[in-house]
Amino acid sequence: MNHSKHGAGESCCEDSHGDKALFLQQALAQVLQAIEPVSGSEILDIRDALGRVLAENVTSPVDVPAHTNSAMDGYAVAGSDLPTAGERSLSVVGTAWAGRPLQVRVEAGQCARIMTGAVMPAGTDTVVMQEHVQRLEDSIVVDSRHRAGQHVRPAGEDISAGSVGVRRGTVIHPAQLGVLASLGVATVPVRRRPTVAFFSTGDELRGVGEKLEEGQIYDSNRYTLYGVLTRLGMQVIDLGVVPDDPGVLESVLKDASQRADAIVTTGGVSVGEADFVTQVLEQVGQVNFWKVAMKPGRPFAFGRIGGAWFFGLPGNPVSVMTTFYQLVQPALLAMTGAAVDDPVILLRVRCTHGLKKKTGRREFQRGILRRDEQGEYTVTGTGQQGAGILSSMADANCFIVLEENQGSLETGDFVSVQPFRGLV
Repeated sequence: MNHSKHGAGESCCEDSHGDKALFLQQALAQVLQAIEPVSGSEILDIRDALGRVLAENVTSPVDVPAHTNSAMDGYAVAGSDLPTAGERSLSVVGTAWAGRPLQVRVEAGQCARIMTGAVMPAGTDTVVMQEHVQRLEDSIVVDSRHRAGQHVRPAGEDISAGSVGVRRGTVIHPAQLGVLASLGVATVPVRRRPTVAFFSTGDELRGVGEKLEEGQIYDSNRYTLYGVLTRLGMQVIDLGVVPDDPGVLESVLKDASQRADAIVTTGGVSVGEADFVTQVLEQVGQVNFWKVAMKPGRPFAFGRIGGAWFFGLPGNPVSVMTTFYQLVQPALLAMTGAAVDDPVILLRVRCTHGLKKKTGRREFQRGILRRDEQGEYTVTGTGQQGAGILSSMADANCFIVLEENQGSLETGDFVSVQPFRGLV
């Protein structure tokens, strides 16, 4: 097997099976070091670019805001007219509205009524809030508690003309749509979406709607993969269920490698007599590593076939989701060209019950994070934690993350949790 040089020596640990396996953080580092963004881009209207990755810097053609304007409803005055002690009366010469600038200059001893967002009239540089003045018929009285320049937004305060408004590699979320619109930008270049082919392996699997014979089960993994891949914005190719036949597997993998940027499979990466995926990949491609010291998800293959990266996930449903979120999702995000620099969010909370754990591997138990009557967050497991119990994921809202050097924990001990919100 063509393991990379990082798959041996100090980068490995011996798991409970007596085999060498990469620590999770080392496996992820290898994956991210290997992955490069896909090539190619397209021009989209900004609304259609939501969720896509910007391919080039967008330089602002204008100042944002375009003009120096008021941050408050009030009165525009010259800072030099503010009294340093006592009070001063200023005559009102007009009103500046947002979108309707005052066309007269404000002279010494004068002021202008101004609305939020209105252009500051000539001769003014300060706004006094309307609540802080005494309004007479055609004048106001202002006191000495104000400072020159207050409540004014300079032109270009947000983004100056010629500067980068949104950087390459940024995922376009609603805030970025607003920024692009504020620049007057109608279209943007975005990276093309990676194409991901996926399939399940196993003679026992049947599709939804088919009749089950003895020993057969419905294939849930392809539906899970469809969900997580679609949520990530990938172009997906569902290749169905592939039987446990090395010749068929080889043909499907070769075909997928010509059609996709990445291939994700479930099942067939362990060491059973009918587990052929890793063996076939070794013959027609490259296997970088195929064991990770994590639970669930120890058998996980990463490699390459032709022009496509390969991710071989275990067959158990919970293992599929756990390995996907911890290893495949960061890789696919890197493939989009997005800057993968968001920290993994881990919270330290008390667990409401004891947890059994062996040292040497990182475990992802499924939990429910909630806040108690005292306002303290706690976490409770979802019950049975077997890798085949998919309801443990459906009922959960977080992973309980137990580090490699941790053993079993007692009731009330602090644990790390990784909330699903933002992850899934």
